[in-house]
Amino acid sequence: MTHPYREGSTFSGLLQSSTVDTKQISSVSIPPFLFEAILYAPIDDTNSTAKIGNGNIFFTLYKKEPALWDSLTLANADKEKLQYLRENAVLKAQEKAKEETEAKKITKQEHKKYALEATMKLEEAERKRIEALKEKERQKVAKELELWKNQQKDSDKYKSIQKKEELHQEIEPLEERKNEKMNKTRIPNEGSSKTRLKSTRGHGSCSIFSQNLKEEQLPAPRVAATIKVNFTPRVFPTALRESRVAEEEEWLHKQAEARRIINSDLSELEDLKEEEKNPDWLKDKGNKMFAMGDYLGAVNAYNLAVRLNNKLPLLYLNRAACHLKLRNLHKAIEDSSKALELLTPPVPDNENARVKAHVRRGTAFCQLELYTEGLQDYEAALKIDPRNKILEKDAEKIRHLIQGTMQSS
Repeated sequence: MTHPYREGSTFSGLLQSSTVDTKQISSVSIPPFLFEAILYAPIDDTNSTAKIGNGNIFFTLYKKEPALWDSLTLANADKEKLQYLRENAVLKAQEKAKEETEAKKITKQEHKKYALEATMKLEEAERKRIEALKEKERQKVAKELELWKNQQKDSDKYKSIQKKEELHQEIEPLEERKNEKMNKTRIPNEGSSKTRLKSTRGHGSCSIFSQNLKEEQLPAPRVAATIKVNFTPRVFPTALRESRVAEEEEWLHKQAEARRIINSDLSELEDLKEEEKNPDWLKDKGNKMFAMGDYLGAVNAYNLAVRLNNKLPLLYLNRAACHLKLRNLHKAIEDSSKALELLTPPVPDNENARVKAHVRRGTAFCQLELYTEGLQDYEAALKIDPRNKILEKDAEKIRHLIQGTMQSS
């Protein structure tokens, strides 16, 4: 075109839809069609528009700098310059899109911030309104309470005045009757006193006044004394009437014996021969004592063996059996738990020992009436040895005990 294009010039093309790139290149791409126009000079892409309708696209382009163009498109441009203009236009379009995105993001954040501040202001106003209502209600209740207290004081004063009046009305007739009786009895008493004085005049120096003095004589004050109270020493916190003395004495005896054994362990270790300082030899000795019923001796042997080697689970397992026989139930639980700790990892070779440890700890729990914990140990033993009928029966008995305690409670 030979005529110059002024600001606001338009042209149209027969296309169905379009996209527009700004600055110095305007393009519309609808595959497989492409329309591209490299303009003579840069345009204001912010105000320029492209409208599509009825198969036509209408461009409204505003020049970036007001000036006369020799033509609409750039003529006689080489390939490298066109490539440079295209790449530059794409980069600027991307930068613009990025800036618009950032601007939208900032605007969105500002809107969110404003909305949050507005919400906080509304909540603060609502909170202050609720606090004001509460304070108003509290003052109202305080006034009503103060009024009620004053009314109660007035009513109490009125009641006390009424009671005093009633008592005064009741006392008046009683005093009148008492005065009447005193007046009636005054004259006879005077005559009798005269006769008594005459009759006692010849019988020594005693008189009616001395007799009255003897009758009215007060007894001597009581002598102060000190009461000494002796209290029976009690080891257990329960009262004597609620405890079982025989079992407590037995327990104290066992504890004293155990302390004595522990104190003598070191000296006994020194007295042992070299061939006797063997945990296996001491374990066999403890087993023999257990079979003979000497449970304290067996505990002593296992204690010495544990001092020599504290990593053998069978020593703790056998000592737990001794503590069960001696009714040292907490110590039996401790030794069984220690044996289970050492019987790791669980392998087929230590199945029998693990079953015994669970059973002995479960038995101690049940004897302490902790049936739920005892049942857990029996069920753990059944998981290891599910074909053991005796364990199944014992576990069923414990379940019945738990159900009975729950029903009774």
